[in-house]
Amino acid sequence: MNKTFDVDAIIRLDKFLAEKLNVSRNQIENAIKAELVFIDNIIAKKSGTMLKLGQVVTFHEPQITISEPQQIDFDVDILFEDDDLMILNKPYNLTVHPAPSVKESTLVDWLKTKNISLSTLSGEERHGIVHRLDKGTSGAIAIAKNNLSHQNLSSQLEDKSMGRYYLAIIDLPLKENCIVEKNIGRNQHNRLKMDINQNGRYAKTAFTKISTSKNGKFELIVAKLFTGRTHQIRVHLKSLHRHIIGDSLYGFKGEINKIDRIFLHAYCMYLEHPTKKVRLECEAPLKEDMFNFLNNNFDMEDISEKLNKNFIIGCFNSIS
Repeated sequence: MNKTFDVDAIIRLDKFLAEKLNVSRNQIENAIKAELVFIDNIIAKKSGTMLKLGQVVTFHEPQITISEPQQIDFDVDILFEDDDLMILNKPYNLTVHPAPSVKESTLVDWLKTKNISLSTLSGEERHGIVHRLDKGTSGAIAIAKNNLSHQNLSSQLEDKSMGRYYLAIIDLPLKENCIVEKNIGRNQHNRLKMDINQNGRYAKTAFTKISTSKNGKFELIVAKLFTGRTHQIRVHLKSLHRHIIGDSLYGFKGEINKIDRIFLHAYCMYLEHPTKKVRLECEAPLKEDMFNFLNNNFDMEDISEKLNKNFIIGCFNSIS
């Protein structure tokens, strides 16, 4: 379905369409790259094009085309589902969406095999994907089933009314609960890594202590993001000289051969339902490997009392 808008002010193309469609400029940029945006029936080339009075901008809403997915040998737990969205408990070591460098099956491939109606705003390879989780991170992820929901959830991500609380097991207990506010940018020597960088983008994370292991070496903590930078939790912990168990990229030096993923899990997601306008809080149970590590090394009676969304959310009620 095409949507056509008359230009009534001198304004950038991406800003104009973002306001008209109620989506982010980044989504408009993706749509322009996919040749879905036209100015006076000519394909738009740049998101920064200055529009003129009287021009006509057309947005061609993409149609879902189900390409042949790779063979799927895994399943994904559904935590919540209705006509507007799904909340899934993503397994660790599962990439969210296809890319040229990704050879294995992805979460999007799994969604395609289920023949689920999905939003199209993020492009052909990212149907339904509003936000992401790193491949090695498990836990709660939201999937939009239609474009209205996608637009609404994207807006919530921007104004921080939607978010997640993360559980992490680290290699050395924190001295105290703390907030880290340090800019993050790309590592100059390794493009796979991010770093604390004065010229990077502002980033803020709060960390709360939950439980220390029986031998005093490890600690289960909760992290809340106030910004959404790549590898933010991992980089901010490194700045505190702490590392998530299994995270060799950022400095964990334990028995790596016995741990094949990062012990970081998006445990609790909160958002406002895009159409019903009620608050949703959804818990994603820990995956077996992370649970077993806690069971073998921690006082599970103490942890069991604390692993619920009311306790986790309450840890941050006084932090802003």
